[in-house]
Amino acid sequence: MCKRTSMKLETRTALVTGGAVRIGKAIGEALAGAGCNIVVHFDRSGDEAADTAEEIRAKGVEAHVVKGSLAESAECERIMNEAWELAGGLDVLINNAAVFHKESLAESTDESLLQDLQVNLLAPIALTRAFASRLEGGGDGASGAVVNIVDRRISSNEPGCMPYLLSKKALAEFTRNAALELAPRITVNAVGPGAILAPSGEDESVARELAGEAPLDYFCGPGDVARAVVFLLESDGVTGQTLFVDSGQHLMT
Repeated sequence: MCKRTSMKLETRTALVTGGAVRIGKAIGEALAGAGCNIVVHFDRSGDEAADTAEEIRAKGVEAHVVKGSLAESAECERIMNEAWELAGGLDVLINNAAVFHKESLAESTDESLLQDLQVNLLAPIALTRAFASRLEGGGDGASGAVVNIVDRRISSNEPGCMPYLLSKKALAEFTRNAALELAPRITVNAVGPGAILAPSGEDESVARELAGEAPLDYFCGPGDVARAVVFLLESDGVTGQTLFVDSGQHLMT
């Protein structure tokens, strides 16, 4: 059985899906601040991805950009292979990209269910499978880490977002199972944010309103999620865990 080497982020390289904007951008910047090289994945935000990569390079690390849709598993494998070749190898995978359909059971359709399941669940599975396969070819000393971004909602049952909630609950279960299957070489953990950002085009006050009541009088931002990701990546003895970043809101369900 291979021994896992310590996952210190300095000189490591991470692929961040949906890394051009919002939480994904904050994660990439936080990892870069810890000395990690970054591959910024995007689908439609090409200009933003280029800007984010430039900001990351200004921190003294390498940054690359890879484009691709997560709507097909075969494309996910291509994204992983391209990112691997661009960066000369990867140590970290952050499955951050997601789609959201705010639909009840009655409003949901096969199309919306399949879209959320593909991007939010099947794409992370395909990327993790490809990542693990490439890492295994790197020799006995190659170790890695995966962090999946789930959602505070997985701690309860919430009406009104059936496709999204099902996909994120399944991703949380995948996190636990993959942690067992990929040990000891690869750790697999998750971060569950609450309402961190308002929808695109909305004021921050909207996000605060959407967040609802929480035990702590503190509104979490993208930086809080990013710091949680860094913590999990640098915690060599932690795997199969979900760390909620929601001011304790998951405790109220």
